[in-house]
Amino acid sequence: MNSKQQPSSRPNSGADTTSTSPSRWIPLIHLLFLIGLLSLLAPYEWNRVESENLQLPWLSRFFLYVNVDTTPYFILLLFSPLCWWLPLPLHWGFFSRALRPRLSLAWVEKKRSDKQWDWFAISISLLLALTSLFISGWTADHIVDTERELTLGDLPPAYHDEYSYLFQTETLLAGRTSFPSHPEAPELFDQVHVLNEGNMASRYFPGTGLWLAPFLAWGHPYWGYWLAGAVTTFFFFWAARELGGNGVGLLGGLIIAFSPGMAIFSNLLLAHHPTLVGLSLFLWAYLRMQRTSSFGDALLAGLGLSFAMLCRPMTAAGFALPFGIRQAVQLVRWCLLKIKKTETESSTRQIWLPVAGLALPLACGLICLFLYNQSITGSGWKMPYQLYTDIYTPRHVYGFNNVIRGEQKLGPKVLDNYDKWAENLTPALAVQNIQNRFLASLQWTLGIIPLSLAALVFLLTEWKQWSRWWLVFASIISLHVVHIPYWYDGIMHWHYVFETGPLWALIFARATQTLFRIWQQIDRPLMSVLWLAMMLAAFLTNLTVLPPLWGVSKLEIIVSNVAFSRLKHFQFQQMLNHHPQIKRPALMLIAHDPHDRHIDYVINSPDLKQQEILTGRYLPAQYPPARVQQIFPQRTLYLYDAKQNRLSRWNGTIWEPI
Repeated sequence: MNSKQQPSSRPNSGADTTSTSPSRWIPLIHLLFLIGLLSLLAPYEWNRVESENLQLPWLSRFFLYVNVDTTPYFILLLFSPLCWWLPLPLHWGFFSRALRPRLSLAWVEKKRSDKQWDWFAISISLLLALTSLFISGWTADHIVDTERELTLGDLPPAYHDEYSYLFQTETLLAGRTSFPSHPEAPELFDQVHVLNEGNMASRYFPGTGLWLAPFLAWGHPYWGYWLAGAVTTFFFFWAARELGGNGVGLLGGLIIAFSPGMAIFSNLLLAHHPTLVGLSLFLWAYLRMQRTSSFGDALLAGLGLSFAMLCRPMTAAGFALPFGIRQAVQLVRWCLLKIKKTETESSTRQIWLPVAGLALPLACGLICLFLYNQSITGSGWKMPYQLYTDIYTPRHVYGFNNVIRGEQKLGPKVLDNYDKWAENLTPALAVQNIQNRFLASLQWTLGIIPLSLAALVFLLTEWKQWSRWWLVFASIISLHVVHIPYWYDGIMHWHYVFETGPLWALIFARATQTLFRIWQQIDRPLMSVLWLAMMLAAFLTNLTVLPPLWGVSKLEIIVSNVAFSRLKHFQFQQMLNHHPQIKRPALMLIAHDPHDRHIDYVINSPDLKQQEILTGRYLPAQYPPARVQQIFPQRTLYLYDAKQNRLSRWNGTIWEPI
């Protein structure tokens, strides 16, 4: 992953930070890293070993009770002095002659100057995309119920949000943006994250439903998310290639493809993967646009960002903020040149063509979003997301003191149990959330230790110069910043900043490129091997089991967590579809368990009339069973008590257990 100084006429990717002679400070910096890591990891390892089965020998306890976040890196750290001092030359002829040149930025520059297709890069990008597809499918095949031999992919969705996105997709497939609420008893069919105010519509933005629609119509909705992961990996490879060459792209793409967080989210019907499709296209096209000043590249970047905005507007804004600031700075510079009358026709084209290419798709996206809002809320300026929060979950409002502000706006339709889940956001909670999101984003992308080291290396080696790599790093920071004013740290403590994961992969690849160059200059080849061993250890602990060292991978931990909710929904749906005493058509009223606010079984298709078994809320004070039966005379009325796991039928007078 060697690098080459780029011509001054091109944007500086930061590919070259070399000097003719290695700095005398390099050995000292390495020593400080070693001491710092030992100081951090040694106490954790000592406490771990001393707190386990004390009857076993100390060394046995060390290897039998491995902490996958610290122990592998502590072991590798002990080998670092040996790797530093051992003069073991490594000569791999095939790598040096055939692979290494193709991984460098010089290779990329040569292909560009010769106007040749880089079939090596195309092959790598396609292999990385296929690897991502494989990992997504392999994750879905994890057994989560050994008795019934059920895999994760056999189960229905886990989260309220997923059912809302399915509701949205079914609505769009019907050629509509909403369906009418039930005319006589709308409150019975209040579904979490679905507006029900005269018309029923998902609270979420339409991009996810648009992405999911063809795959749901096909009957394989999760395939759309597997494909989204593959597309993301593909475009992030090309973005990293723009910055540092094929080697950087290969390493960044591998980390994205093997990320346990990416693997599990490719099996959740949430907005993140469709958003990443747009953002990855934006990043690659924008970086390419900086090199070419092409209207077409700018248009592609704008299309990607516009689609991401239609999925997750706040995330799209946070991701693109540093790039927008850079464009604004360039415009200000051009204006100053115009005032001084030193601008040229070529400089004007280089400024305004990219701006036009970026702005046109964004403007179209905003118009589409305005019309979508208009069709649901009656006002193009009022988002369904905002309206849902105002009516049903006012304590979940964005910003500090959300609970205090929300309690001043409580209305009759507040989902009280779910709404009270919110914590009041204070500066102390915001700091805790930042820490949780930051650590979780490292943990679920590659690992806390590897990515923390990469971040430190990046900051130490890049701070002296401006390069486009700072846009990538700044995008990570801005994604965290725009989500500070939200009280919840997120699913797995990070889903609000999930899109930082691929960016961290690029930062790790850049740090690796820098370290390999330094170690080559000072003739320490085994340090490169040690670094690759650290990355391999992360891949193994993230995705595999290696008894007796560790008995569960990070991926299996989160698969089990997701499967818990999915199994509950599966059992409920099995009861609806196969219980011998449920007569159709039916209306199943549900008394939810107040202690389990994250499982809600009121899930219907948008067109209530077409569903054989409707699920509704048990609201005896507002809708007594006798009145419900009058409203639905053609349906048999049932009551499911989720806390007691008890099913009853209305016999006209009382609830009769069955």
